[in-house]
Amino acid sequence: MQILFEDKHIVVCIKRVGMDSEHEVPAALGGEIYPIHRLDKNVGGVMVYARTKAAAAALSKAIQDGKMIKEYVAMVHGAPPEQGDWTDFLFKDSSKNKVFVVKKERKGVKKARLEFVRLTERDPALVRIRLHTGRSHQIRVQFASRGFPLVGDHKYGSRDDSSEPMLFSCKLTFPLFGEERMFEAMPDWAVI
Repeated sequence: MQILFEDKHIVVCIKRVGMDSEHEVPAALGGEIYPIHRLDKNVGGVMVYARTKAAAAALSKAIQDGKMIKEYVAMVHGAPPEQGDWTDFLFKDSSKNKVFVVKKERKGVKKARLEFVRLTERDPALVRIRLHTGRSHQIRVQFASRGFPLVGDHKYGSRDDSSEPMLFSCKLTFPLFGEERMFEAMPDWAVI
């Protein structure tokens, strides 16, 4: 695990694929650690953790107020549009740990929105995504439901040989104690 930044309030790191973001990463960081957001075990990328209750409260408020901007890169099958702004209703079937796009709001359904830009013309295509909501499996489901499953995402329709979804949390931007913070990293497979 690579540390990008650390002070008395926060630690920003790159979570490796295969690590649990709520237990293993905090244990590896050591000391008092407050998880603020999560990444699926099979997804890697930039994460921020609080080291103090004050920082945890400030970061949680930033998420609640929509001021923590999360960006991802993904490799998707097919040729998605050059750019898009997608809003869907998502339903999570907890018994199967799978999420589905549904047509309308009802109990257990949450609205999900993301914007993206396609970065390459090839298939599979590299896309950069900005999340406006943080729903379970959101990026994976929204792309797969339109016929663009993530490379390696066998749960949502990919038929390739990759072992994990090619999805990476590449950039976090957030305010903390009056200062705007930004941290960015890219995986090797996202080089254009």
